Amino acid sequence: MKRRAFLKTASLAGTATLISQKTPAQSPASGPKDSGTPAQGPVIISTWDFGRAVPETAFQTLMKGGTVIDAVERAVMIPEADPEVTTVGYGGYPDRNGKVTLDACIMNGNGDCGAVVFLENIMHPVSVARLVMEKTQHVVLAGEGALQFALENGFKKMNLLTPDAEAAYKEWLKTSDYKPPQASEHNHDTIGLLAMDGKGNMAGACTTSGMAWKIRGRVGDSPLIGAGLYVDNDVGGATATGIGEAVIKVAGSFLIVELMRNGKSPQEACRIALERIVHKQPRYAEKDGFVAGFVAMTKEGQIGAMSYRKGLRYSLCKDGVVSIVDADYMVK
Repeated sequence: MKRRAFLKTASLAGTATLISQKTPAQSPASGPKDSGTPAQGPVIISTWDFGRAVPETAFQTLMKGGTVIDAVERAVMIPEADPEVTTVGYGGYPDRNGKVTLDACIMNGNGDCGAVVFLENIMHPVSVARLVMEKTQHVVLAGEGALQFALENGFKKMNLLTPDAEAAYKEWLKTSDYKPPQASEHNHDTIGLLAMDGKGNMAGACTTSGMAWKIRGRVGDSPLIGAGLYVDNDVGGATATGIGEAVIKVAGSFLIVELMRNGKSPQEACRIALERIVHKQPRYAEKDGFVAGFVAMTKEGQIGAMSYRKGLRYSLCKDGVVSIVDADYMVK
């Protein structure tokens, strides 16, 4: 679709669809699309469907008195430790040199944040990022420095390249051809997760192994505050998924929070951020397989989610009810 035609018709090509409703309490009366009703308790939203345990872990952490930082960290640690997830942590596909490198960030609603990039041999980069936030005066540690910091703080080195990931890498070497995957209900990408406790305190975390077969040293949007994640207790939060370069170039998550600050709903803000990508970087949208999406939440618990193409799912836990939802999308 040409850019002019896209911008003219970008209102909506798809409607959010409730995929499943699983609850520790009761089923919701309707799907959770962009609801303006304030939540009565914690709200958790995350990109993709990494399983019921992810939002439930965040919810139960809050119910047991944990902080929102505790909640987001413990939730995203689940896919970080899952060898079946090829886009996050242990099991993540390597770069084109055959090395698994991880990126992650964490942020609270007061602006405190920490991140690690190009981290090797540590299963839980989000936990290292939290220590960067809490124990240093810095925001980002990279590469060997991030690894040294992790080891000095009790983390253990391990080989993150699973047999399945190594086999996939060897198969890729036969052609060494990089093609971004199409978004579909069957694949995942970065996990970005936002949580709000019952008192309106917010936090977020984002963690990834990045693009499979990437150039060694490449860092995407996920660990970058303002690109892959941004949280502000005065307004709300947003997190991104998809082709990180496109998100970085519009400071996507920060853009969405500022749009909400100026009165846009989370759904409107996500749409505008995607339109900004297409307007400023049309070459991304013209490529087959281009994937980009956002989820967002206001301080009142109003939520929104949208992707450029059909395929993005998100997990939502609101008032104790867990749902998996298909996000709105812009073009087929």
